[in-house]
Amino acid sequence: MKGYVYYSEQEALRNRLFIDDLIKEATQAAIDLKLLIGQERPNRNADFILFRDRNPELAIAFEQEGFRLFNRAEVNHIANDKLKAFQLATLLGVPAVPSKSIREVHGIDTYPCILKTVDGHGGQEVVLCSSEAQASAFFKQFHNKHIIVQPYIESGACDVRVFMIGEEVVGAVKRTGKDSFKSNYTLGGSIEKYPLASRQLQDVQTIARALKSDYIGIDFILLPDGEWLFNEIEDPVGARSLYTTHDFSVARKLIRYVKERLS
Repeated sequence: MKGYVYYSEQEALRNRLFIDDLIKEATQAAIDLKLLIGQERPNRNADFILFRDRNPELAIAFEQEGFRLFNRAEVNHIANDKLKAFQLATLLGVPAVPSKSIREVHGIDTYPCILKTVDGHGGQEVVLCSSEAQASAFFKQFHNKHIIVQPYIESGACDVRVFMIGEEVVGAVKRTGKDSFKSNYTLGGSIEKYPLASRQLQDVQTIARALKSDYIGIDFILLPDGEWLFNEIEDPVGARSLYTTHDFSVARKLIRYVKERLS
């Protein structure tokens, strides 16, 4: 069996340890896995591509060439559009942070609020606004982007990221922000293993099943009363917090999943 793991040039540098782990685990599973970067083209005889980029257009192009992608292009498309992800969660009956597309500052009903570009990630292109002046500055900075507004929900800067391989939960991490409403681990937040309640397990499996996803992260804002609200989907999802809080190889589980699906 032959395959590729695809990254952009910049992300390949940032994710070298995970790439090495994937290639090592693939070798042990009798899979010839090679790294594909940037503008490089895959060999036609490859059985699959582990697609690790935020680029739905490229994912579609690979699928049109006949490659089996993990994740599918449609998963990448929905995960990298926060409004579409919100609409999906709402359609599925999963409680979610209310999200609305706006074209101008006057579309904001109340302050404080959260403004985001639909395709930002890693805590970037998101801001807490307490006034129209702050909102105007965000619109000016991202004038060429699709922007959504969300109400500010007090959560103690806590959220939960659930890591899914297929419909299986492989781990969940509670993230708490440091000196910010953002809880991202890469921005200095703290992390700890998080056990899911049965209702929470049902929520994430509902989303993964509807998406027909292979490997994603699903983020929820954690409320003070222990309830949660869907916030966004991550594809590709980084596994640093999962490796830190759990004692297994995510790469091994993912490679085994790929082999099972293709066998």
